[in-house]
Amino acid sequence: MKKILFTLSVLGSVLGFAQETKDTKTKEKEIEGVVITKTKKAIEQKADRTIFDFSEQSHLNNGNVLEGIKKLPGLVSTDIAGMMYQGKVLDVYLNGRPLNISSNELNSFLEGMPANSVERIEVITQPGAEFPATSGGAIMNIITNKNANKYLTATYSGNYNFSNEDKLRSRTSNSLNLNARNKLFGWQLSVGQNYRESMLNTNQDNLMLSNTDRVGRGYFAKAGMTFDLGEDRLLLNYDIYHNKNDNYTLSDGNAILPYKDTKLFREADFGAFDAANTNNLRQEAVATYQVRFDDKLKKLDFQFGYTKSDSKFGQDNIYRDVTYLDPIEIVPLFSDGNILQNSSDMRIANFKVDYSQPLKILDEGKVSFGGLYEKQNFDTESKGLTNLEYQRQTASTYLEFQAKLKKFDFIAGVRAENYDISGVTRLMDKDDKLVQTDLIPFNKFKLFPNASVQYNVMNQVHALLNYNKKINLPSISALNPNNSTFQGPNTQVTGNPFLQPTIFDNYEVKISAFDYAFIGYSVSNAKNQVAQIIRRDGKNIFNEQVNISNMKIHNFNVGLPIPFMIFTKPLSEIMKFDFNPDKINFMYLYAGYQKHDIDNLKNNGFWIFNLMTQILLPKDIKLTANYSYLTPRAGYFYFTAEKPFNNSVDITLTKKFMDNRLTVSIFGNDILNGQVMQIRTNNPTGGESLFIRTKYDSRNFGLSVNYKIPTKNKLAKEDPNILNSKKEETGGVMQPGQ
Repeated sequence: MKKILFTLSVLGSVLGFAQETKDTKTKEKEIEGVVITKTKKAIEQKADRTIFDFSEQSHLNNGNVLEGIKKLPGLVSTDIAGMMYQGKVLDVYLNGRPLNISSNELNSFLEGMPANSVERIEVITQPGAEFPATSGGAIMNIITNKNANKYLTATYSGNYNFSNEDKLRSRTSNSLNLNARNKLFGWQLSVGQNYRESMLNTNQDNLMLSNTDRVGRGYFAKAGMTFDLGEDRLLLNYDIYHNKNDNYTLSDGNAILPYKDTKLFREADFGAFDAANTNNLRQEAVATYQVRFDDKLKKLDFQFGYTKSDSKFGQDNIYRDVTYLDPIEIVPLFSDGNILQNSSDMRIANFKVDYSQPLKILDEGKVSFGGLYEKQNFDTESKGLTNLEYQRQTASTYLEFQAKLKKFDFIAGVRAENYDISGVTRLMDKDDKLVQTDLIPFNKFKLFPNASVQYNVMNQVHALLNYNKKINLPSISALNPNNSTFQGPNTQVTGNPFLQPTIFDNYEVKISAFDYAFIGYSVSNAKNQVAQIIRRDGKNIFNEQVNISNMKIHNFNVGLPIPFMIFTKPLSEIMKFDFNPDKINFMYLYAGYQKHDIDNLKNNGFWIFNLMTQILLPKDIKLTANYSYLTPRAGYFYFTAEKPFNNSVDITLTKKFMDNRLTVSIFGNDILNGQVMQIRTNNPTGGESLFIRTKYDSRNFGLSVNYKIPTKNKLAKEDPNILNSKKEETGGVMQPGQ
């Protein structure tokens, strides 16, 4: 314990030193012109969120966004059960606006986004009243925005990596970011592309084995402008993302298949080759007007946003061979032609107002209030039939107070939301007659309180108690009745348009020190939690979405940084601060224990371990090693992990050139090839248990480059620092929403 306290005290001293020390070289350059310095932390702990810097962390930004996210300590991401952070179900946002997609659709979107296009990721574990109550347990906000400076900046990022599981597969990404600001306005343009070849092997309870060659192409463009109107500002943003994926699947297995043109069915072995195509287009436009006052702490924002997302999925059978059993009868090779032709269209429009000002309460305080109106339409189609029409209208308002009394910080708020959800679903019955059914309506007015108390034990050491009530609406991915992944002769994947919203009661206690170290416990009570189940009925496998009536998630976690200098230098030398705080070797340890309690189901808890080490080698080369592991036999919703969800070792070597303008990294991800998902189902209704095994070509090696193109202001620079100075709240052209 003494060594731990000593470690934390040293780290705190280093942080304080980093915040107060100024570079004498910078002072010399100030005689010639303005020096612009921006420093960043690798991980930053705040009262309501954890911030992970991606822009300067080569081990996080050397692939796609999904690969980077999976390396974050405390985060679990699976194909079958979505994303969780420290035991809390995540609602994924992009630049402050919810994506409203989940599972395979979310993974596909994140795979199509280069990680080097991300500035930072904020995991908001304690969403206050100003956030929509639909945030559920927690929010992961992916921020691609950059600040606009008073000079032209241009940055190019490129990446190449390859895998060689059964053959060589290549992946490339390129992006260019331009931004500038003058006396009247600022602007930003960011464009990029992503090409990736990958492999997926699947075994579904030995009923079907498949091998898929995947080719993904992603493109994005983001434009933003901000106009200074006196003290006020007008921000205009437009983003477009286009993903196009082609999958070629060889499969074989055993199924009960139709026999010729009769209504008879017979057991048969089959082999097949299918080609599937996914085409997604997402567009977002946002206008924000910011009113500013003489009192800089008083703010009034108006924002209007519109999102349109179109998705198309088609699957064609190239050939199929069938051998009927008992008696054996071989059918000549044939093609089933078009099997699936599905599409969806989502449109969301919203308008919100946020106001905040200081308030004379206790020692000091603040009041915030605002409102939001949002309308969503979601339609799906299958082979010309519109089989789902879903509408949602949400009107909400909130009020939140913050106050400080001596060493205590208090937050208390409430959000009121009114929901009007309705729609219809259509399908063809067994007699080929069209049947239309109304969705279960959700017309309710609900209050969502939140409260937290923080005790500031000493400088940078805090103890926190928190409670909030939230709701989570089923994503369009879970509602979609159509298959948008892959369908074999004996597999069916469907959504559920009759899913109901989930209500969360979240409790947490946490102690944090010096931004990096913490220990905490949280519990989430969930009613009608949306979950995926996979069940077997004879020779058929069904993948469906259901509501869990009652569920409780317990989570204990601890994070601890260890600077290596405590093992090599005496305390007297360390306290002289005769070292550059930018250049120290350290290790960051994370451990978490999680348990899912579900009625009538015995789930084992599981441990999550993450170890990240930074070592500075000769020639200013930085080595970063990341190891993540999740214990097997883990009960995860309605699944038991027979193999660890996480089991990977990643290594990155980074060096800066040309006065830090050029950063070059070579890396290896999952170098031991241990990443595999193998689960066994625990179905709530009993029935046959089955196992699912999937293996990607997760082991890959590559090279990444980041080049800050010289501009007219040659003194402008960024100064990355893992033990960072205070976070700048300057804002940029593309503002992350709240």
